[in-house]
Amino acid sequence: MLDDFLVRALLAGIGLAAVTGPAGCFIVWRRLAYFGETIAHSALLGVALAILIDFDLTIGIFATACVIVLAMSWLERQDTLPTDTLLGLLAHGGLAVGLVILSFFPNMRVDLQALLFGDILAVSRVDLAVIWIGGALALGVLCLIWRPLLAATVSPDLAKVAGMKPERERLIFGIFLAGVIAAAIKVVGVLLIVALLVIPAAAARRFASSPERMAVGAAATGMVAVAGGLLASANFDTPSGPSIVVVALALFVLTRVRLTRASGNQ
Repeated sequence: MLDDFLVRALLAGIGLAAVTGPAGCFIVWRRLAYFGETIAHSALLGVALAILIDFDLTIGIFATACVIVLAMSWLERQDTLPTDTLLGLLAHGGLAVGLVILSFFPNMRVDLQALLFGDILAVSRVDLAVIWIGGALALGVLCLIWRPLLAATVSPDLAKVAGMKPERERLIFGIFLAGVIAAAIKVVGVLLIVALLVIPAAAARRFASSPERMAVGAAATGMVAVAGGLLASANFDTPSGPSIVVVALALFVLTRVRLTRASGNQ
């Protein structure tokens, strides 16, 4: 029987993968990996501000990420700089400001390694409740915006003609992504969360015959990566967050090898 903390870690990872899989599909379809990276990097600024005002870290990360999403939306409308330049400014600027603020609290014990790479084995029952309840709410929101967001992804112009508002859907998705990242920071950390969003979706892409099946496949791939990563971490004493990402990467490589062989046999 698995130890209690391993059971909590597995349940937390599975609950997270159920959300990051479908969310990652839109990141892959819309080519928003760097956008996700920007939100993730802003998490450290959220941590610093939450410590500064003595507030809950998860809420602080979510609030700061939402501000970054809104700032990005506003800056894009100004049309002064290319999008990738704006993302770079916000990502590394937020990360740097967060580190500078944390440096003013030398007596405050902040586990930067856990923030950067996650510490899924330290997930508590409260964290587990936040992940599962927040995940259920997030999936509910994603189901509500699925069709308009998918239409805006396929063709923003056609979505506008159909009476939809692609910019509004993108903003809602950005806030949705902020919530996912805030919940995921403790599991895989700032530097690895985008990998958990992108890799399972990329692995499931070639085997899916519809967007919905790709979302389900990405979630399943993420769950397998979590289970495999925790098993590898327990057996080889490796860091849990990076191990999960490595297993996800191995699954992606296996899908590519299988596709290459299938193409060669035809």
